Amino acid sequence: MLLSSRTPRVAALLAAGASLALVAAAAPAEPLGIGDRLFPHLGNPGYDVTDYDISFTYHGDNSKPLDAVTKIDARATSWLDRINLDFSHGTVRSVTVNGVRAHYTTKGEDLVVTPVAAVAPGHPLNITVQHTSDPRPGKKEVGWLRTKDGLAMANQADAAHRVFPSNDHPSDKAYFTFRVTAPKEYTAVANGLPVAKTRQGGATKWAYRTAHPMATELAQVSIGRSAVLHQEGPHGLPVRDVVPAKDTKALKPWLKKTPGQISWMEGKVGNYPFENYGLLIAQASTGFELETQTLSLFERDLFKEPAYPKWYVESIMVHELAHQWFGDSVSPRTWSDLWLNEGHATWYESLYAEEEADRPMVKRMRAAYRASDAMRADGGPPAAPKKPTSDGKISIFRPVVYDGSALVLYALRQEIGADAFQRLERTWVSTHRDSTATTADFVKLASQLAGRDLSGFFDAWLYEKKTPPMPGHPDWKSDPVSKH
Repeated sequence: MLLSSRTPRVAALLAAGASLALVAAAAPAEPLGIGDRLFPHLGNPGYDVTDYDISFTYHGDNSKPLDAVTKIDARATSWLDRINLDFSHGTVRSVTVNGVRAHYTTKGEDLVVTPVAAVAPGHPLNITVQHTSDPRPGKKEVGWLRTKDGLAMANQADAAHRVFPSNDHPSDKAYFTFRVTAPKEYTAVANGLPVAKTRQGGATKWAYRTAHPMATELAQVSIGRSAVLHQEGPHGLPVRDVVPAKDTKALKPWLKKTPGQISWMEGKVGNYPFENYGLLIAQASTGFELETQTLSLFERDLFKEPAYPKWYVESIMVHELAHQWFGDSVSPRTWSDLWLNEGHATWYESLYAEEEADRPMVKRMRAAYRASDAMRADGGPPAAPKKPTSDGKISIFRPVVYDGSALVLYALRQEIGADAFQRLERTWVSTHRDSTATTADFVKLASQLAGRDLSGFFDAWLYEKKTPPMPGHPDWKSDPVSKH
């Protein structure tokens, strides 16, 4: 995610979740979680999801709930007398577990399901939930984003379960199939590749399937009066853009930048990791852009506002593109690892501006260094961020996870040299492709490739309240932190 300059930025932390046996059926139903320090009830123990198959029926009015069916294929990792799913902001109509109707109730933001028979460790767990999916705003963040002509998704960091039942945590990645039925005048697009399109009366049914596992926060479904534009990227990569039909001509010059940007990123870190890519440009005011997997979400106004310099818009495009490697393909195992997502995306955003628009990175990094102590005071150190505020879960995206975390990478390159840094970047995304990784994994790999223990360096840069001295720049100083 990239919060715009008109919105503050941030970070996140979450503890590792080992598989735990769920409470016995006789005990009262309660919300569960996997130990996330920031989101105590996010994710659920006892099972590992392999596939989601989610169907939505949109009736042409984005102020009314969609009819939906979510099918979850998983495998039990503990004895399951009761199964918790993350789900809220919708009405559940029925639940089956392994083909048999199951009792269910809701507690907090959990859907708590009691199957007729307990599921043993290692056994398949097939759950079908018939429900509604409500796009109307509630007291908390809603994963559906209402656009002028329909809907899109914005599930980061803690909102996918307000769209569909799930194990809503990035450590449990799975394959997704989306099926969308909408009036024929609408176009539906989702993550991955199209697998079916059929006309039935006055409606069209669309289906899409991901070729790589995905975190729930990265799910994307767009329904609108859209044009879908196609071009070719490096190595024949399909590039698919989804834009408001009336803005096609005006947006094409921007969209043509994408193949070259993909080539630029491949030159830095290796081949693009997914089956396709493209921009979803929405008629909505969000204050952020979002790296939904294979189909990054952008506000239309980013491309229409004449006050934004061309180099700035292009660097923001690269920010979300870089996330496809850092955050999407290599996902955070805990929310404390968010700095690896946003720090890297900000790094390549800045590097692109330096190489393509003569905007020196060193100037941006020196400015970040001056502000670094203040960023840490506001949001915590990069890998030990403060908890979200009462303003909502998106408040974890404070400035320290953007420029404050890119500053850590700059310090690392200063410390180990440009060649070792580039080897680290390439090895990181290839080693952990289609998986999850932690800060500890990054520290270990960096130490291996540098040929020396870097744990002391990282401890200071990632966890201290004060910013350490910048290698190679002893004159850099951080501004005093205001006490107000």
